[in-house]
Amino acid sequence: MILLPPRWTLDELAAGADRGVEIFRDQRLSEAREDYSSHFDEARAAVEDLLELTADLTELEHVDSRAVIEGGYLEALRYLAAPPVSEDDLETLSGVPERQFGDADKWSAVVETVVNYIDAQRFPWIIEHGEPTDEERFAAVISTAAQMAAQKVLTARRNEAKAEQEALVKDALRAAAFEEVRPREIASVRAFPRPGEFCGESKVGKNKADVVVGLRDNRVLVVECKVSNSKVNSTKRIGEASAKAREWTDSFGVLSIVPSAVIAGVYNIRNLAVAQERGLTIWWSHDIASMNIGAMIRWINSTG
Repeated sequence: MILLPPRWTLDELAAGADRGVEIFRDQRLSEAREDYSSHFDEARAAVEDLLELTADLTELEHVDSRAVIEGGYLEALRYLAAPPVSEDDLETLSGVPERQFGDADKWSAVVETVVNYIDAQRFPWIIEHGEPTDEERFAAVISTAAQMAAQKVLTARRNEAKAEQEALVKDALRAAAFEEVRPREIASVRAFPRPGEFCGESKVGKNKADVVVGLRDNRVLVVECKVSNSKVNSTKRIGEASAKAREWTDSFGVLSIVPSAVIAGVYNIRNLAVAQERGLTIWWSHDIASMNIGAMIRWINSTG
């Protein structure tokens, strides 16, 4: 008889969610503002350089494209648009492959795309075919730099939070005497980590998993690490993990694989309850990080 993973009551999910919010608040309140300030200074310099290089954008199409691309001003260029366009979006909208953005014969298409989507509120002189006042130029630089800096902080926050979560899970497994082995592509049960082993990001079936653990009873625990900053955002995060859980159990069978998510941040408990009913096992980061052996490690140990 296989050992089933835990299923939490609504009250237990609510308690975990409340603790997650407390930790989220503490982390945000203690965050240093230096990161934003440094990103803002870099972004402001890039926007000012781009405006100087292109005569306040009026000569954008005629400037040497390599000076923009090789000078590192592509990001500032993308943020002229409202809303800013990603490199992928710019490639799709312009019809120019990213690697050819700097080609002289492709530059006009790239510039035309950006100008078509330019923010008339920040760069009114481009729409009016004139020159900016000092006030307009200053406002455009500050507002554009603020957007760029904010996005960099958000991206770094997401990446760091996910990396910290994965490290937390791996450290807990090592403390439980599990050995880390190389990541691999897992197309069948034969490629599972052996009992007492785990590996980092690996492709399991059609989807990537953040951590894959070989349980003592020859099953595998597949772990997705998810961080959410709002209840709305949590719908997407837990939905992604839940969808993968269904595909993994369909591909490998409920007797071979245990799909799970280690979560941190702000979550809607109703979404958690639904995901749990659909086969996703849920663990909280703060439980794993506690001084005592958390529920995830206790359950993993019990499979032996």
